[in-house]
Amino acid sequence: MDALRPRLRFSGDTLLLVEFGDRIDPAINRQAVRVAAAIGRAQLAGVRDIVPAYTTVGIHFDPLQTDLEAVERTIVEAVTALDQTTEPAPRVVEIPVCYGGAHGPDLDEVARWAGLTAEEVVQRHVERTYRVYMLGFVPGFAYMARVDPVIAVPRHRTPRERVAAGAVGIAGEQTGVYPMAAPGGWHVIGRTPLRMFTPGAALPSRCMPGDEVRFVRLSSAEFAERALAIDGIGVAR
Repeated sequence: MDALRPRLRFSGDTLLLVEFGDRIDPAINRQAVRVAAAIGRAQLAGVRDIVPAYTTVGIHFDPLQTDLEAVERTIVEAVTALDQTTEPAPRVVEIPVCYGGAHGPDLDEVARWAGLTAEEVVQRHVERTYRVYMLGFVPGFAYMARVDPVIAVPRHRTPRERVAAGAVGIAGEQTGVYPMAAPGGWHVIGRTPLRMFTPGAALPSRCMPGDEVRFVRLSSAEFAERALAIDGIGVAR
């Protein structure tokens, strides 16, 4: 899609959606993330939130403080500026993970589904670098892609009522980390001791759209040590 001609869609009276494409594609997502950042820098009065996603940017605004024309003008200026600025190098985030056992209750199931050993599933998961495409579901949940197609297991048919904070899961081509305990249907293959979301921090989410994530393997003993050092109680929170 032409970077200078995204599709604008008015969704209700307080949201303008900027569409760059219709598929999971790093190039399309880079446009969305960069345009979202440029719109944020413009500090347009009345804009309440700017939400980059896989292929879109949602701009939430107060119609009593601004108008659709002003928002559209800011978007066009932001898109035009893409060709005039150099794209910054992505931030790289490393996430340590203890795979299998109590921390990864679905690892063996994923291995059977893929026709691999549990060790081979882990190896395929850690050998890739994943792009953070968007945040959603719960605060700080980063949708990352793409998982090796051999281990791209579908979601559970019946979600769990509770998935632990720090759980690392797979759902199709996506992988992600639950930042807090929540219901969820992703196949959980491991857990990180890191706190993924810290309300009130300057950057609450450890991962942001446009980041690149690498998972690093931890032993169960290392997990316990890291969790104790971070939270003081031996478990991720």
